[in-house]
Amino acid sequence: MSKVENGHLISINYTVTDKENGEKLDSSDTQGQPLVFLLGQNQVISGLENALLGKNIGEIFKVEIAPEDAYGIRNPDFLQEVPKDQFQGIDLKKGMTLFGQSDDGQTVQVIVDEIGETSVMIDYNHPLSGKTLVFDVEILSSKEPTEDDLAKYSLSCGSGSCCGGGHHHENEGGCCGGGGHHHSGGCGCSH
Repeated sequence: MSKVENGHLISINYTVTDKENGEKLDSSDTQGQPLVFLLGQNQVISGLENALLGKNIGEIFKVEIAPEDAYGIRNPDFLQEVPKDQFQGIDLKKGMTLFGQSDDGQTVQVIVDEIGETSVMIDYNHPLSGKTLVFDVEILSSKEPTEDDLAKYSLSCGSGSCCGGGHHHENEGGCCGGGGHHHSGGCGCSH
């Protein structure tokens, strides 16, 4: 039976839940297609990459991934107080996700942490930082990528990690990353 190897094009079905409360965060079922990515290219979190290495095609397994191998530990330095008037026209609610632009033109995802009289505390931590994730995985395929596969699934951002670590769902045609995937929640991407 073939094994999962670094550099292979991998296809998996998965469900990821928050260990603390059992909340389902993402699933290939929700996406309606398997997750496809190049293993060893930082397109999914390191804990999932490491768990896949050496497994057999067709294998079904569960793995618990600590924050250090997922979206990191929550960093209190990633909280910032911003004048409330910068949010004019937005009905702010604690816990809501907002998207903005950083000084270097990158899209930035923040979460509204606190709303005061004149200021808003926003959190730049990834929404899944600090969480232990539980993945239920079924390995559908693992193969040497063709030139077409490499063109389709290789990272397109110059930084070496696609928008924070991206992946493709079949036929999606674009990379997704960080917590700002093209779909909700967060799964195996560095999202």
